[in-house]
Amino acid sequence: MINTTLLKQVCEVPGAPGFESPVRNLILQELEGHVDSLEVDNIGNVHAVIKGSIEATKKVAVAAHMDEIGFIVSHIDDKGFVRFHPLGGFDPKTLTAQRVIIHGREDVIGVMGTKPIHVMKPEERKKMPEVTDFFIDLGRSKEEVEKLIAPGDPITRERELIEMGDCVNCKSIDNRVSVFVLIEALKRLKSVPYTVYGVFTVQEEVGIRGANVAAHSIDPDFGIALDTTIAYDLPGAQPHEQVTALGKGTAIKVMDAMTICDYRMVDYLKQLAKEAEITWQVEMLPAGGTDTAGLQRMGKRGAIAGAISIPTRHLHQVIEMAHKKDIALSIDLLCLALERLDTYNWSHR
Repeated sequence: MINTTLLKQVCEVPGAPGFESPVRNLILQELEGHVDSLEVDNIGNVHAVIKGSIEATKKVAVAAHMDEIGFIVSHIDDKGFVRFHPLGGFDPKTLTAQRVIIHGREDVIGVMGTKPIHVMKPEERKKMPEVTDFFIDLGRSKEEVEKLIAPGDPITRERELIEMGDCVNCKSIDNRVSVFVLIEALKRLKSVPYTVYGVFTVQEEVGIRGANVAAHSIDPDFGIALDTTIAYDLPGAQPHEQVTALGKGTAIKVMDAMTICDYRMVDYLKQLAKEAEITWQVEMLPAGGTDTAGLQRMGKRGAIAGAISIPTRHLHQVIEMAHKKDIALSIDLLCLALERLDTYNWSHR
């Protein structure tokens, strides 16, 4: 159904915010020969361009962020334990007993540690952990550690992609699954009416920084963001809390905390999905934001913007999970959306 070999590569390659080079290089390698041009801008975004068949000035930007939540080394103490600063949002309780990779002069595996429960006071056991409670244990002395890493080195989570039934499970499904979707769509597209800018953006997890730069540079008429969204289809969830569910199809965003999607783009995507019998679900995300915001507002004239989202369980953990069918349908919907942009009446009504 999907190329899990490529998805595994894309998810496992490191790329913390501001340190996206490894995943960027993989994207450039995968798209060479499949698009009309490939460029990297000053901030590090990849622009993969497919020229439109209609001689017009209309442009569409499709954004998928390359970066994954991670950390950065802030201090090495006298015993060789590493303190860090988060790059992106973390639920501290998910850090307990996890392996990470510090990307220094060479890659070094470490483990997240905190005060053992056996020596905690009763009141400490009741307290929710904070990021500052954790350190990274490399199993080395300070002298050995300093030969390999230094403050400022990026840190990513260590977890391989596996298949679980009809799902894939890995760290960094957010947002590497969307990077995968965009790569596969760009490879599949044969002809598009308007010029497509496939933009693989940097630093989304710390404030949609790459998307803002890309939208200002491209000044698109249309914008489609690709990102994961919450699938809270878990025990105890109330129907109104779910946002989306795994295996129920691709998601068409209506809004999140940073964007109200253009009603025309929402209608267009729904119409295409219905006509092509692509299973879809509505996404209304009460918190968080995506590159949709940058695409919509940072061009000179604004863009008619919306988003295609991939339902994902356990977001911002090391065991994020997505359904292969939802991923495949997201590729299908994106391709249709780019191929038929000239068939829809985009005037306000």
